[in-house]
Amino acid sequence: MPTTSRSRIVLATTAALASLTAAAHALPQTTETATHAEPSAEPLAGLRVLLSNDDSMQAAKASHADGLGLYEMRKALCAAGADVVVMAPWQVQSGKGTAVTNGGALTLARRTRLPVGYENDCTGAPSGSPVYGVCLSDDACGAGTPSATPADTVKFALRSGLAAKAGWADGPEVVVTGINSGPNVSAQVNDSGTVGAAVAAIDDGVPALAFSSSGDSTNTDFPVANYRANAEFGTRLLAGMRERSLLTGKFAVKVDYPDVSTGRRAKAPLWTDIGHGKVVWHDYAARRDSGDTFDIVPGVCADRPGDSCTETVRRADSTALLSGHVAVAPVTADRTYGATVDGGKNLRKLKHYVEHDAPRP
Repeated sequence: MPTTSRSRIVLATTAALASLTAAAHALPQTTETATHAEPSAEPLAGLRVLLSNDDSMQAAKASHADGLGLYEMRKALCAAGADVVVMAPWQVQSGKGTAVTNGGALTLARRTRLPVGYENDCTGAPSGSPVYGVCLSDDACGAGTPSATPADTVKFALRSGLAAKAGWADGPEVVVTGINSGPNVSAQVNDSGTVGAAVAAIDDGVPALAFSSSGDSTNTDFPVANYRANAEFGTRLLAGMRERSLLTGKFAVKVDYPDVSTGRRAKAPLWTDIGHGKVVWHDYAARRDSGDTFDIVPGVCADRPGDSCTETVRRADSTALLSGHVAVAPVTADRTYGATVDGGKNLRKLKHYVEHDAPRP
């Protein structure tokens, strides 16, 4: 969504999410007592990871809405032994979905001074673990230079960028996108640049996971604690998927993490469906002084029977997230109604892993 309306839209998110509370108690319960083998010190040793997002690689805002989650994920992945290269949008590209740029040129800007506290996270990585922002320009990226979209960055990285800049002739083994500032659930998934970047990866047959974190109670600030918990959980989830040969380019895996900034622990991950309701939606209000100008404003769901916003999916990702669970859902690039990827074999295996063997927060 356009950055001019984002602050107003996120303010509406909390109120809209609250309307789903009545449905939360209906979710099936997941056992918390699963036993797991002691993890190795570097469960992702040698894994080549392309890391991107839609929040940019700037990480300059006090609200942590412009890419700090990316650095928390980078830190966790490198600590687990992965070799991580970042190619992310130069500017915030929230709401861009799967949009791509059809002409012009892309330019890379390598970040030489990382955010304070993250400077030495990937020391010794074979690639050097560079962080690049990607802009739309045939000259150097500047403060006002337009940005590549999230899907642009992934397509570019897979088809040219990683071979040229990291020497990865065979590309990455997995693409990780996020951690996004705010959840990507229900109908909003179609707008999400975080998910769009993951879809761009599976379009090229590369496994992908898309991570998003809830904000605080106002959903206008995004605590480091939420990013950190999500990154730690996500790294262990990825390690388990790798160990069990569950990484596949047939579909992406979407992970949404609840707010834990007040000290409440996240509940066990639930295998969910992407909901059909709307947490918030885009509305357009004509300005009184101009019949040709319309402000982009948030619409808030009434959450009543028959209202098009109301969530009707029984195991919706939004309902799981509201109840404090980590919401995990598969996302396919095939828009064909009723299509089942590979007969559902990989889906069933991953669902079993999430429900029974995946790490607990």
